[in-house]
Amino acid sequence: MTSETNSDSKTKSPKEERREDDRVIIFDTTLRDGEQCPGATMTYEEKLAVAELLDDMGVDVIEAGFPIASQGDFESVSEIAKRAKNSVICGLSRAQIPDIDRCAEAIKPAKRGRIHTFIGTSPLHRKYQMGIDQDEVLNRIEKSVTRARSHTDDVEWSCMDATRTEEDFLCRCVEMAIQCGATTVNIPDTVGYALPHEFAELIKMLIERVPGADEIVFSTHCHDDLGLAVANSLAGVTKGARQVECTINGLGERAGNAALEEIVMAIETRSDAMPYWTGIDTTMLTRASKLVSAVTAFPVQYNKAIVGRNAFAHESGIHQDGVLKNAQTFEIMTPESVGLTQSNLVMGKHSGRHAFREKLKELGYELGDNAFEDAFVRFKALADRKKHVYDEDIEALVDQEIATAHDRIKLVSLTVIAGTSGPQKATLTLDIDGKQQTHEAQGDGPVDATFAAIKAMVPHTATLELYQVHAVTEGTDAQAEVTVRLEEDGRIATGRGSDTDTLVASARAYIIALNKIFARDVRKKPETMMAS
Repeated sequence: MTSETNSDSKTKSPKEERREDDRVIIFDTTLRDGEQCPGATMTYEEKLAVAELLDDMGVDVIEAGFPIASQGDFESVSEIAKRAKNSVICGLSRAQIPDIDRCAEAIKPAKRGRIHTFIGTSPLHRKYQMGIDQDEVLNRIEKSVTRARSHTDDVEWSCMDATRTEEDFLCRCVEMAIQCGATTVNIPDTVGYALPHEFAELIKMLIERVPGADEIVFSTHCHDDLGLAVANSLAGVTKGARQVECTINGLGERAGNAALEEIVMAIETRSDAMPYWTGIDTTMLTRASKLVSAVTAFPVQYNKAIVGRNAFAHESGIHQDGVLKNAQTFEIMTPESVGLTQSNLVMGKHSGRHAFREKLKELGYELGDNAFEDAFVRFKALADRKKHVYDEDIEALVDQEIATAHDRIKLVSLTVIAGTSGPQKATLTLDIDGKQQTHEAQGDGPVDATFAAIKAMVPHTATLELYQVHAVTEGTDAQAEVTVRLEEDGRIATGRGSDTDTLVASARAYIIALNKIFARDVRKKPETMMAS
């Protein structure tokens, strides 16, 4: 909306004022670029759950994976393509014929499918990554885009490291992609190098100089190495880009990608300065953030914009006074607009299923019947141990339920003997693929003993990279939330576990991370996971 239409909002609805030319397509790459973040690997079932939520919330294009990368990636992209109701399902491929053909096969079940192919164009990428010259880059663009277009009418092409590519050569590459049938051209700031005014001018230059630029959609894909991914993306939109590639919680390689929730709410909140719109149901943003955080075991920083725990919290007396008088004094958007609600519903051991389900809805969760029953049982057990059950307690409980729903290794029981006299011992029972096994181990402290017992029953070569504990809420009966990061063969898996017993939380976190490692190889047999 422009400032003129904004003043007339009493007589015109926002939908009536929206022009299709001002629509910004939201391209979510949480399941592809987001999953490339070390430790953020998701299981097959987790990918399906995230894709379903993205589809429901109005994401226009879901980049579901990199089909040639593995059989698991191919299967998840194919299944997401089958299930999608609204979104375009996209697969990524290098500028190679086998990649493109495999991608086409994976997206074939989709109502609407897209092939996204890319090649590096900057001098650095040409020389050091591929060892080819400009002519060969153009040749590969022609072959790859033409091949992709033979499979589908919806083809996206990306020039990797575009912001460090010579302008004249970049124009030649974009022109070639358009001539060969690309319908979307993505301009990535692959290493987060650009400043907003530079990125805006780059988009403007391409639209003005490249023949056929007015017939395709320009897209942004900005990384956050300098903390400018969202700013650069929005700068590109102001100069004519009409697709933004982003991820939930800004998940992604290195410092991450442009955060979907920040892009969407910036457009929603500042329509006076940016007369654009998206098809996203913003009330589902908090739920999406929680789901992605749970399945990746990547906590959202407290002061994260839009979805952080402190995003709508006020501690300063001046701020509290202002908000109580008029929330707009210190809040530029409402908590309800992103899926939060203000409630005084107190949860405890006398709360029933109906109240618990309503509380979950308030917190942004919708669980299936079986998952709900499991979560309710754990909630009642927690309420028996804690005097006050806070929202944060329930969030930690449900996040863990989501993260472990399809795990092959599950904690059954843990008994630990610890103290100054030593030695510390842990007796642990695990359920491994439906079979229970118990082991007792000693260690240098109760945590070491617990982890030693796990390793004895589930042999592996992963090393512990991080062990971190923090309290979910205040009080001596607070739940401990433990984060464990494991590394094996250069790959990282992260797990988060919570419990009022720190040692139980530690065991759960370690087991969640271990499950992720084993989930990467679907060919592993149950017996290979158990000690002989």
